[in-house]
Amino acid sequence: MDELISRQMPHSAEAEQAVLGSMLINEQCIHQVMEALKSEDFYLRQNRELFEAISSMYNFSEKIDPVTVLDKLKQLGTYQEGASYDYIRQLMLITPTAANVGEYISIVKDKSLLRQVAYTAGSITDMIQEGTATAQEALEAAEQRIYNLRQGRGAQGLEPLPPIIKDVIDQLNELSASGNGLPGLSTGLSDIDRVISGLNKSDLIILAARPGVGKTSIALNMLLSAGKYSGKNVVFFSLEMSRVQLAMRLIASETYVDLKRLITGRLNTEDWSKVAAASVALSQAKIYIDDNPMLSVADMRAKCRRMDNLGLVVIDYLQLMTSAGDGARRGENRQQIVSDISRALKIMAKDLGVPVLCLSQLSRASEGRSDKRPMLSDLRESGAIEQDADIVMFLHRESYYNDDGDNHNLAECIIAKNRHGETGTVELQWIPEFTTFTSVERRYEDY
Repeated sequence: MDELISRQMPHSAEAEQAVLGSMLINEQCIHQVMEALKSEDFYLRQNRELFEAISSMYNFSEKIDPVTVLDKLKQLGTYQEGASYDYIRQLMLITPTAANVGEYISIVKDKSLLRQVAYTAGSITDMIQEGTATAQEALEAAEQRIYNLRQGRGAQGLEPLPPIIKDVIDQLNELSASGNGLPGLSTGLSDIDRVISGLNKSDLIILAARPGVGKTSIALNMLLSAGKYSGKNVVFFSLEMSRVQLAMRLIASETYVDLKRLITGRLNTEDWSKVAAASVALSQAKIYIDDNPMLSVADMRAKCRRMDNLGLVVIDYLQLMTSAGDGARRGENRQQIVSDISRALKIMAKDLGVPVLCLSQLSRASEGRSDKRPMLSDLRESGAIEQDADIVMFLHRESYYNDDGDNHNLAECIIAKNRHGETGTVELQWIPEFTTFTSVERRYEDY
């Protein structure tokens, strides 16, 4: 029994009392306390109930003093005859000044965080003892929960405008010095860069097309450009193709050797020379590939957090992704699950501070129209994708529907949504032998 008593969760009764006492003797410090603490940060039930009463009064701009707080306790049903009055009187006596309330807040927050870490460790231990999770699942769960604790405690509060403007000026100076005029990473396709201003930090970019139009190919083009020239690490999560298939496409795009010859191994001496040179160049590019087909957004975010100097995340593709809670949500509408995934992707982009380029399938709706060009309403399974995305781009090739057309290798990148500026259509050159896209002015004959 003595051992159980001595193993109380971390807390400081004195600091909790000092915070509450400061609020009672100096109403001016209440704003500071309310911004920093929540009721669950108080370990002792009596202190937590008192804070909740004051918090309720604060939310309705009520006058806060010992008398009104006692009355609020009565309204909330937590008043104890005699004891509540004596306790509030005691708090005011042991807190002679509210000048050190910031120190008291820090102690309460620290003890609260220690308890949350302990609770998290306990839940992971329970998961392991129940035998319901693999070691990898337990590790991912532990990492995610600890990360959530960090994010919750590191959240930024309100910030005045002047330092934000200073950040803008610093960014403008950097852009002016760089000379390329792009706030984000280049896609490697100058006409697209001109419209969307590159791939910007914290943006969720959706690239959608019908199967076989080339969305994986153009995504690999963008990945290769960023991996070679940005100086940052770039990550490709492939839920459809294997890493060997992706590497083969990257080599074809880099060498301009026919992909069919690479797949079959029918290479001549010149081809081998090109492959050798491309292998050296690609080995120096900071590209990482994960082809696990069962990844959730939480899994991807956990992997990306361990990546230093991350610049870009590419996911192929959204409809193949699993939700973190899919095992318990099989009866839920697939549209709702996809909506949750798209929202989680936007949060991931913001948390990591990098652009997330996610590929998406389109519904068959466009095939029933005379003009086959895709529209926002064609996004498959979820209108939430359109809402969450900062940029939505569609890839369209007329030859996909009409192989007899004059412009067999002409493709269009339709920017249907762009939070940073204009929308419009960019024409691209599709070179199927090398599974690559280029700007229209760079014709096949140039290679």
